[in-house]
Amino acid sequence: MSATMTATPAATATARPLLSIRGVETFYGKIQALKGVDLDVGDGEIVTLIGANGAGKSTLMMTICGNPRARSGQILYRGEDISQLPTHTIMTRQIAQSPEGRRIFGRMTVMENLQMGTTLVGQEHFDDDLRKVFELFPRLKERAGQRGGTLSGGEQQMLAIGRALMSRPKLLLLDEPSLGLAPLIVKQIFEAVRELNRNEGLTVFLVEQNAFHALRLAHRGYVMVNGRITMSGTGRELLAREEVRSAYLEGGHH
Repeated sequence: MSATMTATPAATATARPLLSIRGVETFYGKIQALKGVDLDVGDGEIVTLIGANGAGKSTLMMTICGNPRARSGQILYRGEDISQLPTHTIMTRQIAQSPEGRRIFGRMTVMENLQMGTTLVGQEHFDDDLRKVFELFPRLKERAGQRGGTLSGGEQQMLAIGRALMSRPKLLLLDEPSLGLAPLIVKQIFEAVRELNRNEGLTVFLVEQNAFHALRLAHRGYVMVNGRITMSGTGRELLAREEVRSAYLEGGHH
């Protein structure tokens, strides 16, 4: 499905796709979770996928990473079809994921978690990258020696994103970063994502139930219903659509 590339000033009208998903179908046993998904993420864009719980958003995110594997269709990253590559190979392509539920290493300290993020890229840029993560999330610097499992939910989300950034990605996959967090923390997380995109040119594919924040942040967005893309447009366009407002913005009371 083609979608307009015009958006906020940070996204160019000619952003070439960094990630292109074409006709992807994914199954859990005999249950079809994704039904011919088409989606593009342009180089330097923030693109969001919104939809109700169970729509297939996280399944798409995991399918990009190879687990579960797409049964049909293509997942093109920088022009290479990665749909049949092993997950560990996909993650060497400068793709990083901050998964739903954060999944940090609870018994490791904040610093050790961040060090784990460098597994695929080595320690060469460690000090510089660590400084950037601590500038983005000062709270992590304060908690550097603390075990990950003792952090608040918001701090764990910052750590999950920070760990992903330590692998120096070109594409950051963010799965439900606002889940279970207080509104003030959600605002901080989304501001950090905006800053990364604006200052570092990081491409972000964001899966979110919080449609209001996600569409305000994103250059473009897609709506998923029952494993299919049903709508696409700029974040601003989708925010203005009555069907989006009534379905995902609590009747538009925002």
